[in-house]
Amino acid sequence: MDNNTSENGQETRKSRLTAPKGHWIVFGIWTAVFIALVIWTHSLWWLLPIPFSFDIHITRFLPWGFWKKWENSFWRTIMDWVDAILYALVACYFVFLFFFQNYQIPSSSLEKSLLVGDFLFVSKVSYGPRMPFTPLSFPLAQHTMPLSGNKSYIERPQWDYKRLKGTGKIQRKDIVVFNFPTGDTVATLMENPDYYTIKYMLQKERNISPIQAEKVIRGNKKQFGEIKWRPVDRRENYVKRCVGLPGDSLQIIDNQVYINGEPLADEPGVQYNYFIQTTGGFLTEKQFENWGISKDDRYMLPDDNPLPDLLGFERGEGGASLPVYHIPATQQTIEKIRKASFIKDVRLEPADIGPYSMGGYMFPLDDLNSWTRDNYGPLWIPCKGASIPLNSYNEMLYGRAIRVYEGHTLTCKEGRYFLDGEEADTYTFAMDYYWMMGDNRHNSADSRCWGFVPEDHIVGKPLRVWLSLNKDKDWFHGKIRWSRFMHKAQ
Repeated sequence: MDNNTSENGQETRKSRLTAPKGHWIVFGIWTAVFIALVIWTHSLWWLLPIPFSFDIHITRFLPWGFWKKWENSFWRTIMDWVDAILYALVACYFVFLFFFQNYQIPSSSLEKSLLVGDFLFVSKVSYGPRMPFTPLSFPLAQHTMPLSGNKSYIERPQWDYKRLKGTGKIQRKDIVVFNFPTGDTVATLMENPDYYTIKYMLQKERNISPIQAEKVIRGNKKQFGEIKWRPVDRRENYVKRCVGLPGDSLQIIDNQVYINGEPLADEPGVQYNYFIQTTGGFLTEKQFENWGISKDDRYMLPDDNPLPDLLGFERGEGGASLPVYHIPATQQTIEKIRKASFIKDVRLEPADIGPYSMGGYMFPLDDLNSWTRDNYGPLWIPCKGASIPLNSYNEMLYGRAIRVYEGHTLTCKEGRYFLDGEEADTYTFAMDYYWMMGDNRHNSADSRCWGFVPEDHIVGKPLRVWLSLNKDKDWFHGKIRWSRFMHKAQ
């Protein structure tokens, strides 16, 4: 090698290190970001991108933009789009994983606090973001690809639960987004009620065993669809209000929630179902709008419906039936309705009306459970480090938490309990648990139906409503609820 060649090589290396000052500043910023992530996540893997960042901004040994030199402008444009899309997907994955995501309110379980059609900014930093259980997943889909209907994730590998430090902890009455606890097994054509409730309903209705009920579900794909398993972070996202914290004792008496023996005041948006009877006329669209009752939430009972008589509603002249409507409403709305001159009577919907159950099956799904939607508990909410004796009653209440959420085998032989094959008298919980309920108390499938929410299912805290669409309106007549723009989620 002659001196000219050697000098040229040195000059080339030197020129690669004499990048513009702005490139060094950008590289320094990214390096600081990756080091901060190492400190936050306690993972040295975040040091790996630093050499690549150095080459992108400073040395450029690798041909990162190789297509930009192509003569064919069509393929250059295609590659520019591919580059932009890949960059956006990586950025979205990073942001959704650690900071925030969008969530749309799909059902009325939190009316009137949050409305159907509200789009929320959900902060993951508030309670600390989780590292993903399922790292190989498409960032913009929860569990199903929009067009193909295929899974949006690869089940392996599955990482252990790890939550990073956040800005706070869940407080009582916080609205929380979480993964649906009993959404591990899903009948794809009937996701509500959940798979376990469907199976229990079949057991009761057909007087069959759990194994037989499972065979019925799996053998009837036309009604129930495919039966799929989903990992924790790929389960459906739910949003409810936290009313019970780890270690609390909870009880509901005549719709009043008690925590540790003290009544818990309802939020202003809490509503219950009512039957309202008019003096003879029919209610108008304007009246329902004034009361804030959507089209999906109002129902007029037909004349031959037995419920008005079972509820004790009076009849009109000559024994004629008077119009009776079924609606959800807040206490404030009900006070307005009672004062209306055309309203004859208002009755709160009970959990059971004669032979009719209005509340459905309650957690735990067991024949010994007599709790109802309106009278529930008392129930202790598990907390990390607390121990319970192993007996048949606690197995009924906490068996799923021990087996499914905390991953142990729990068996009973001749009255003796075995935990992971070893005889045990007690069990100590490894996680905190929460009790979540909807503000639309009579129209919410919540912890009363499927039980505790483990801490590893917590996603984040809704902060603001950034868009709200009224499903009862069209785009030119009030579709967008402008008054809810940046409305605080509470």
